[in-house]
Amino acid sequence: MSHLEKYDQAFMETFMVEQKDLAALKYQDIAAWDSVGHMALMAALEDAFDIEMDIDDIIEFSSYAAGQAILAKYNVVIEPAA
Repeated sequence: MSHLEKYDQAFMETFMVEQKDLAALKYQDIAAWDSVGHMALMAALEDAFDIEMDIDDIIEFSSYAAGQAILAKYNVVIEPAA
């Protein structure tokens, strides 16, 4: 499974959203992405990529797009689908 597939899967399973809705998704745009949902997503991503994010990165993880840049700090590069 590619990094993009793992990334998308974490969002889709945590928030029960469709893949087509991910690109524009931002923190608190949907009811599921509240503070509890945010921590569930962080745990899913840490498990999926075997990383441990710094608290500052967890706080700054404010959207689907921003998350990709944050994960790059942990050598997790999310390549767009070809």
